[in-house]
Amino acid sequence: MTPVFLDTVGLIALWDESDQWHEHADAAFRALADRSAPLVTTTFVLLECGNAAARRPYRNEVVALGSALQARGELLVPTEADWLAAWTAYEQGSAGDAGIVDQTSFAVMRRLGIKEAFSNDRHFKAAGFTTLF
Repeated sequence: MTPVFLDTVGLIALWDESDQWHEHADAAFRALADRSAPLVTTTFVLLECGNAAARRPYRNEVVALGSALQARGELLVPTEADWLAAWTAYEQGSAGDAGIVDQTSFAVMRRLGIKEAFSNDRHFKAAGFTTLF
């Protein structure tokens, strides 16, 4: 089964009960659990989540996720080729001017054949991926 990519937008919405997308993210995450979908993300996304959660009550959830993904081999380190592809796409302003972390996510997803993202970030749609909420 092809993994689902965990994006910062989806994870923050899941953890932050005051987030406007929390209920949608929670339902989408439960659906992923029901179908036993494998989940992956990159070290870049984990860093972005860590920055967002540094002084928030869900900081421990970031740590727990990072530890669990790393233990299962599901925390991916972008390759140099991923980085170069992402930087080129960032320079060109592709996918609706997505940021460099998103561009790196897209490069990793393409390399691994991942089509779905646990996110509602419009940049994933603009890059040709399916968002789950």
